Amino acid sequence: MTEALESKYSFSQLEAINEALGSGMYVQVRHMLHNMAASDIALMLESTPARDRALLWQLIDGDFHSDVLEELSEDVRNGIMSQMVPEKLADALEEMDTDDMAEMLSGLPEKVYQDVLKSLDTQDRQRAEKALAYGDGSAGFLMNTDTITLRPEITVEVILRYLRLKGEIPADTDTFYVVDRSDQLIGTVPVTKLLTASAESTIESLMDEEAEAIPVDMPEAEVAKVFERYNWLSAPVIDAENRLVGRITIDDVVDIIREEAEHSMMSMAGLDDEEDTFAPVVKSTQRRSIWLGVNLFTALMAAAVSDLFEATLSQLAVLAILNTIVPSMGGVAGNQTLTLVIRGMALGHVSPANTRWLITKELSIGLLNGMIWAVLIASVVALWKQDFMLGAVIAFAMLVNMIAAGLAGATLPIIMKKLRIDPALAGSVILTTITDVVGIFAFLGTATLLLI
Repeated sequence: MTEALESKYSFSQLEAINEALGSGMYVQVRHMLHNMAASDIALMLESTPARDRALLWQLIDGDFHSDVLEELSEDVRNGIMSQMVPEKLADALEEMDTDDMAEMLSGLPEKVYQDVLKSLDTQDRQRAEKALAYGDGSAGFLMNTDTITLRPEITVEVILRYLRLKGEIPADTDTFYVVDRSDQLIGTVPVTKLLTASAESTIESLMDEEAEAIPVDMPEAEVAKVFERYNWLSAPVIDAENRLVGRITIDDVVDIIREEAEHSMMSMAGLDDEEDTFAPVVKSTQRRSIWLGVNLFTALMAAAVSDLFEATLSQLAVLAILNTIVPSMGGVAGNQTLTLVIRGMALGHVSPANTRWLITKELSIGLLNGMIWAVLIASVVALWKQDFMLGAVIAFAMLVNMIAAGLAGATLPIIMKKLRIDPALAGSVILTTITDVVGIFAFLGTATLLLI
């Protein structure tokens, strides 16, 4: 109910703003945008065609640019930033956390990136370059550097007095990190423990020396798995010398999980997970044409296999009617296995230790499914066409293709991962090609041997 109300409210805002834009009431639009939350403004921009997006951006108060950019999807955000004056963009980036600033900069064209970098002040430029040096997709790229560190010999009273004088602590702080004079991490102290301890207690007596830390080069997908496994709200990040270099908070991890889910879903269709829904027609056509071209090539491969049996098809027309059944069943079965294995890999369930068992399991499922559906389709075809041998041919082809589908669905993601190819992006296309080719060859080849 709440989601429905929020959606209705957002769409009513969009309708009102579009109506005001169409009437040239820019002052009213500016006022409406000024009273909206950054997340709502971002939704508004993502729901607006590209031709109106630039105008809307100009009407947004410059003080909100930083917050709105953080909420935008990558494709929309990069389009807006590439059109901004470098000095204005630098002003917006300077208000961001290190991880957000690095993410914004990494998506810019090289020339724009260099211009913006020059416009940043020395301190912001250094922290951005340091984060970018860790590499996109790493814990170092993801982390924030706004941490409060404690020394083990300091008392609780001194720490609380310091925090009162400071007046604030970094957002999403649930733990303080204890370091030595070389900034090496030696323990952690939860905020709740610090607040409830006696004033005379030392940090050393309160800290947890067994607390886990995240290596700065850990891939972000692994970071998300660790957070999920241990239900962390934040975690320290250390370099190779065990020095504390930053922290990662749950809000960043939620973004990773969301992006991974979107990536898996969109990749199955050959689309970019950050693709702009309202991108220009030519741009969207170019992106989608790549995988349409790949699919056409694989379809031609299947057609070439059918062409090998042209004489068979011309002599027995019923084969052309039944020829689509076997590849179709194999494709569905294979995609079930493929999706399951890709999900298991994403969750960290699939490893070299259990790969052989998994492949054996999926082969067994393919064999059992093949037997079940082979008997069923044989019975249907034999009764339909009054031809027992034709039923036996399609049953054999069904059995072969279901086994091939199970094997391909289980092994393709594993092989592609070793080759550093995204299985979510290309796995479905390759699997469909395999099941089409095997299914057609098994059916028409067997029919040629036994029926012609």
